[in-house]
Amino acid sequence: MKISPYMAAYAIVAMQTGMGVLSYQQVLVKDAGHDAWISIIGAGLTVHLLVWMMYRICETVEGDVLYANVYLFGKVIGNSVNTLFIFYYIIYCLGSLGGLIEIIRTWMFNDLNPFVFAAIYLLLGIYIVYGGFRTVAGISFLGLVIPSYLALSFLIPLKYGHFSNLLPVLDHTPMELVKSGYNMIFSFLGYGILLFFYPFIKNPKQSKKWVHIGILGTTFIYTALAVVTFAYFPEGLLERSIWPTLEMWKIVRLPFIERFEYLGIANWALIMLPNVAIALWCASRVAKRVYHFNQRKAVIVIACVCVIFVSLLQSRDRMNILFDLHSKAGLALAYFYTPILYLGLLIKKKVKAK
Repeated sequence: MKISPYMAAYAIVAMQTGMGVLSYQQVLVKDAGHDAWISIIGAGLTVHLLVWMMYRICETVEGDVLYANVYLFGKVIGNSVNTLFIFYYIIYCLGSLGGLIEIIRTWMFNDLNPFVFAAIYLLLGIYIVYGGFRTVAGISFLGLVIPSYLALSFLIPLKYGHFSNLLPVLDHTPMELVKSGYNMIFSFLGYGILLFFYPFIKNPKQSKKWVHIGILGTTFIYTALAVVTFAYFPEGLLERSIWPTLEMWKIVRLPFIERFEYLGIANWALIMLPNVAIALWCASRVAKRVYHFNQRKAVIVIACVCVIFVSLLQSRDRMNILFDLHSKAGLALAYFYTPILYLGLLIKKKVKAK
């Protein structure tokens, strides 16, 4: 069963809206200070270029990246490269789930059992994957639309913000802006799933505009939230804030709820569900295509691996190692592997034509 073209945008935006939204401001401000919002726009523009390359790759082979690797490198090397995607999406799932558990234990329930929580959460992820990719895309839609009201909560920090904190504009060197943009790239990761679900889109060419609109929307959200954060926090205080988004929620007071950040974290558990479900789907689909495993059985094995490792990652040092590994792997996949694959397919197609 295939999804409508516009649903492709929801799947990609859902993958880009992860744990990074809660903490990316602190990382960016270290290099570019109050000019970091410019770096976000620059990083977002590079994503559009890479998505264009991904569409060209899939159109060239009329299939997904798994077929493209075999077509370009041969069956042995191509399937070896494809196998790496299994490990990448396991790491992606671990990072998403581990980060969520860390926030819940830090802000809400100190004695939360990570094994039990991960097992229950991944059972839900398995159930979604069992429904097929249309169900996965559907939960991406719900994971974005239902918690969208949280955007209104940032009007209160905006009220107390001082936009003089953003002045003077362009007060940093181009190299500092590039370094900040490099750190922003990690928050944008996730659009690479297009290479895997391209065959599941009805009329893929019609989905191009929707995916680019979705990425443009993500860039706007990250930029707007950064501007609100820079206006609210003095630069020195922001550098010491681990989760600036959660800290801004602390000043929100409603008649029926005093700790609004609790509501935000609860909604974030829903927002993170598409990240986990899509990662499980991608890893299990690669296992099915490369090793001919039954996808339903493969996703159970992958989920069990994630449950075991999540239980072993409950320390800040180990989580930092995992996040660093995921960031470097995602950077290599997006900015090195994708252009190389695109150029390789372009050359091979011209050689075969001659």
